Amino acid sequence: MMNAGIIDIRANNCLDSMESSSLHNKFNNDLVSTDMDVAYRAWLLKYPSALTSLEQITNFSKGKRIALFLDYDGTLSPIVDNPGCAFISNDMRAAVKNVAKCFPTAIISGRSRDKVYVFVGLTKLNYAGSHGMDIMGPVGPSSDDYSACIRSTDKKGKEVNLFQPANEFLPMIDEVFNSLVNNIEEIQGAKVENKKFCVSVHYRNVDEKDWKTVAQRVHDIIRSYPRLRLTHGRMVLEVRPVINWDKGKAVTFLLESLGKYVL
Repeated sequence: MMNAGIIDIRANNCLDSMESSSLHNKFNNDLVSTDMDVAYRAWLLKYPSALTSLEQITNFSKGKRIALFLDYDGTLSPIVDNPGCAFISNDMRAAVKNVAKCFPTAIISGRSRDKVYVFVGLTKLNYAGSHGMDIMGPVGPSSDDYSACIRSTDKKGKEVNLFQPANEFLPMIDEVFNSLVNNIEEIQGAKVENKKFCVSVHYRNVDEKDWKTVAQRVHDIIRSYPRLRLTHGRMVLEVRPVINWDKGKAVTFLLESLGKYVL
């Protein structure tokens, strides 16, 4: 049984992460802001922006087949206070639609796959939600290598692969979601979102004085679920299954499924 001291430490660590992800705290500290700028410039040297490296990318891609993988929030849509209002613009949707005519294109998001599909509204794309734990992609040669992969049909009746490696966690995720709603959403500004294979607790609109309460209540709930883990994003806490799967593995899965197109 976990003692109260350890629980308090973990809750405080969670609070520290919440505070460090606050843009208000970061950019009101000149020293921290300067350090971040230096770190970001160093990161860009290693991973340059595609927008400033188009010629290099074009030269490198000669003779190769290309697939495009995109995130949703902060990439195709702006980061907004209300996650339910992170709408993709018509111009961005048209751009994605056009590029998908040239290259196999997939969107891999932390949101639920169904939610991303509703936002984007394009049928000729591949979608992976819940940080890659819910994938709908083409039927490809990799199907037999993944036991959790089943044949299904998309909204147009086309045969697809449905891969959900965390399927056994669904009852647990639903249980945690209901507990979080009952204990968190009474805090003004807090929002709990069910992303099918993970649960997000948004605190972007919560008064900073209440962040500790949010952190403590989240920890009080998930400490009873050793098969779930807590991660931190931009002004959000996320409860996810403890499995050896992530967005990177989702990209690999889709590349293998797209083998006849890109390999």
